[in-house]
Amino acid sequence: MSDYKVITDSAGDLTQEMVDELDVEVIPMDFTIGSDTFKNYPDYRCISPHDFYTRIAAGEPSKTTQIGPSVFIETFEKYLKQGTDVLYIGFSSGMSGTYSNSMMAAKKLSEKYPDRKVLTADSRSASLGEGLLVWDAVQKKKTGASIEEVQQWVQQNNVRMHHWFTVDDLNHLKRGGRLSASAALMGTLLGIKPVLQVNGYGKLEVTDKVRGRKQALDMLVKHMEKTQENAAEQYVFISHTDYLEGAEYVKEKVENEFHPKEVKIGYMGPIIGAHTGTGLIALFYLGSVKKH
Repeated sequence: MSDYKVITDSAGDLTQEMVDELDVEVIPMDFTIGSDTFKNYPDYRCISPHDFYTRIAAGEPSKTTQIGPSVFIETFEKYLKQGTDVLYIGFSSGMSGTYSNSMMAAKKLSEKYPDRKVLTADSRSASLGEGLLVWDAVQKKKTGASIEEVQQWVQQNNVRMHHWFTVDDLNHLKRGGRLSASAALMGTLLGIKPVLQVNGYGKLEVTDKVRGRKQALDMLVKHMEKTQENAAEQYVFISHTDYLEGAEYVKEKVENEFHPKEVKIGYMGPIIGAHTGTGLIALFYLGSVKKH
């Protein structure tokens, strides 16, 4: 069986420690904050998450850029030249054109290297939901699963990767078109905190509107209670946008109620955080098949 390299992108928010442990390559995505342009590396060598969210909180606008086909070709080809096959697990096609670009690159390289395998899998996920799928996929690889088996596993299980999250600042959702201006204003005045998920198509949708910060965090765990399967056998990831206290609160509740193998906390990076603002908490785990 030929060796293969698992590659992903920085929208998956894997920490540098996770990247080293998994031995995956992460393609950095570009983003701007104010008038500055950076690449989003797992080690945050360009700008720290705290500095990024401090600037977001001060009102500086941020935009992100999808990965183009040429970057995928350059990244994939260096492995193909070495005789190593490639499996790319990418940012949800429901949120970005990045995955479509990866497929174009894979098609072109498959024609150039007919003896090599260049496969892609749509995570239909974002942030550490995407990261957790990559994490679990690599565990399959470590047990000897072939590149085709891992690709198939991701494509079958992406609809089981649950993302539940809540945001503090409704204005970011308003700017992103997720809430109307009137709903954002009224919600802010009443202390309403929306709870959102990524649905089976890999797109964001609002599921609940809860009054109060703590109640919104509790709602994340309640959704996990309804949709988790064999949580004691799973890894659970939590991401936050400069709100570690909230992440620790959710972690403690998840550990006490479901006793998973491990709960890992990490920053939600600027690729997703540009659209959510500070004070977000997100909970990720494999559970029941999501409704589309």
